[in-house]
Amino acid sequence: MDALAVILERPEHLSVQRLPLEPANGTDAVVAVAWSGISTGTERLLWSGRMPPFPGMGYPLVPGYESVGTVVEADAARAVRVGQMVYVPGARCFGAVRGLFGGAASHLVAPAAKLLPVDPALGETACLLALAATAYRALGGIQPGATPLIVGHGVLGRLLARLTLAAGAAPTVWERDPIRLAGEHGYSLLAPEDDPRREYAVITDVSGDASGLDALIARLAPGGEIVLAGFYEAPLSFAFPPAFMREARIRISAEFRPDDLAAVTRLIDVGRLSLDGLITHRAPAAEAEAAYRTAFSDPACLKMILDWRDAA
Repeated sequence: MDALAVILERPEHLSVQRLPLEPANGTDAVVAVAWSGISTGTERLLWSGRMPPFPGMGYPLVPGYESVGTVVEADAARAVRVGQMVYVPGARCFGAVRGLFGGAASHLVAPAAKLLPVDPALGETACLLALAATAYRALGGIQPGATPLIVGHGVLGRLLARLTLAAGAAPTVWERDPIRLAGEHGYSLLAPEDDPRREYAVITDVSGDASGLDALIARLAPGGEIVLAGFYEAPLSFAFPPAFMREARIRISAEFRPDDLAAVTRLIDVGRLSLDGLITHRAPAAEAEAAYRTAFSDPACLKMILDWRDAA
């Protein structure tokens, strides 16, 4: 069996080619992908060649960890069933071509235990489940009535703000880009220089900007926490005395876990979390090269979705 796949041959050189798939074993399922999302965090670093040393790193590679499709071959234990729509958090099924993270292809072979059944009514928005789960993990044990700061108003920042509201808290979100400052969202959205507040108990950064840590520490309340939820290509550093005076805490929020995915799926099912309005751009999978460039260069592009349904 083979599949059409996005291949990053080297930085800024991308193509869509047919690749042989490794055969499924008894614990694997085969998925026909309908849609996959382009990450403007990790995939941008892979595209540019600026990804820091990372397990499995190297070119050529198949990117992508935001894929949704239909099971066409189930595993022996029937953890999933044929015809079921599932979310696929990436795959490693392309032989000598690395799967980092291996989801941008027309068909995938993946361990059935890692597939998450999703409501078909979600359609392409189910590609956002990874970002929603990442935001949920970053949220931590937020309490009702809290007033945290979120830095960055891309898709991850918006999902984090929506989850914060769902938890009964009232976020403030910082953004500098005028395009992403526009609109009404149900929470305070402003440029950093327009925010007079200086004592946030929790500040979560999803911007990926490694240079802004000192500015965030200056806005912390005593004993406050900074959560690093972006992906940072440059080393992070900070001046010690201001952090010392505030007894600042720094927490790194890593990859989502299966229980995070399950939690956001429940919130979506009961109507407490909406994924609406976050997908702004779509392209046929055959036009992936142009789609990746748009996703990484156009600030109006919150989330680009590749459509694999007509991929031959």
